[in-house]
Amino acid sequence: MPRYALAIDQGTTNTKALLVREDGAIAAAASRPVPIHFPQPGWVEQDARELWQSVLGAVGECLGRAGAARPDVIGISNQRESVLVWERASGQPIGPCLTWQCRRTAPFCAELRARGLNALLTRRTGLAIDPVFSASKARWLLDRTPHGNARAANGELAIGTVDSWLLWNLTAGAAHATDLTNASRTQLLDLSRLQWDEELLSIFGIPAAALPALHPSSHIYGETAACTDIPAGIPIGALAGDSHAALFGHAIFTPGAIKATYGTGSSLMTITAQPVWAAGLSTAIAWSRDEGARETETKFALEGNIFTTGGAVQWLGEFLGLPDPVEDAVRLAASVPDSAGVYLVPAFAGLGAPHWNDAARGLLCGLTRGSGAAHAARAAVDSIAYQVRDVLEAMEQAGGAPIPALLADGGGTRNASLMQFQADILDRPVVRSAAADVSAMGAAWLAGLASGIWPSLHALAALPREEQRFEPAMKREDRARLYDGWREAVRQAIVTTPGAPAGKA
Repeated sequence: MPRYALAIDQGTTNTKALLVREDGAIAAAASRPVPIHFPQPGWVEQDARELWQSVLGAVGECLGRAGAARPDVIGISNQRESVLVWERASGQPIGPCLTWQCRRTAPFCAELRARGLNALLTRRTGLAIDPVFSASKARWLLDRTPHGNARAANGELAIGTVDSWLLWNLTAGAAHATDLTNASRTQLLDLSRLQWDEELLSIFGIPAAALPALHPSSHIYGETAACTDIPAGIPIGALAGDSHAALFGHAIFTPGAIKATYGTGSSLMTITAQPVWAAGLSTAIAWSRDEGARETETKFALEGNIFTTGGAVQWLGEFLGLPDPVEDAVRLAASVPDSAGVYLVPAFAGLGAPHWNDAARGLLCGLTRGSGAAHAARAAVDSIAYQVRDVLEAMEQAGGAPIPALLADGGGTRNASLMQFQADILDRPVVRSAAADVSAMGAAWLAGLASGIWPSLHALAALPREEQRFEPAMKREDRARLYDGWREAVRQAIVTTPGAPAGKA
């Protein structure tokens, strides 16, 4: 009988479940939407219970469609940096899940920068001080929990990213753990030692007793307890941040290739032989796996994080009052040949890589009397490609070698016009994965490695993968003119204020 890996991909706007057969084919799939709440400007949160219910719903539907097929192992990929606190005794969350998009800790981060801590944190964690990362949000939650610090220190409370929360629920509280990819996005992990760092914990005021145990991405974390449609006794063989899982799902196992995941925000990532520190970019763990007793393989990554890509299209659709904000905005954008000189810089929560400027604000510019809604929609779609070029060029410079092509995955890649414009503005091919759920596939592969469904990286690389290639066709002068206009728009969007980081990572 064939063996199966069940992947749970818990993302910002939806949760997907994929049942992957050992030959690489998808046996069944399902998804559930996840609500997002905006209680104040710049505050973005989710209900931890709704996250868990979306997992139960997606998995139940997926397994229902699978017939007699049942998973031999489970892998989890998750939205990164989102963090929550819950009671160990009751398993109930304390407060909301603060998502990676949330900027409510910007004042605290500004205080850390004012104390001159940015260089220390960047050197030790690979990450600039910014509200996107988990530590400051965990601090915010503890500060607003009665006796939060004391309760966390004596073991009453657990702090975790979304992967830890799902693991806790799947095992009925038997396992509180995370993997090195998620840990490397908290600003609490020492990249050189691959351990929680006491000095960093002190800076952020996070009790070590509340944190999850650290393990490789591909690792047996425990077994499921019976819950709703999920049978008991299934090994949980992988945890990985969604962007890292996508890197693995592209079969990028060695340096030399770069992938971009197009979602609400976007991540460009490439494997490096050792940690690389570069202005405007982040250093993280690409993925890790058990290689036998006491042996672990760990790969490092250079990454550029863009806060708002697909989210810009959604915002534009909502701003225009379109019934289906994303799909209608994409159709509207396709109705014109170009943006007619209109640019949208979606700095709604500041700018991420390679600018890292908290003070930047969203900007729609280049408007004339002839500009219309379709041009604004096209500018929103085009802004995705421009931002990806910004990051790719920074990564190319840091790596010291040209990048021949870009591997692409995620929901935004379904827009063929965007993929062609991306190739045009990059002046290099874009290779789109035919699989819409590369992050989920990567989680399944990592879990399958831990459980023996696939014996090696070589076996995974040999699995069939469908791809489509987009070749650049734009004239050089048009490419230069369009990108020069984008860079000028970004300059206008960046606002310099005291304490705001400009062009640092």
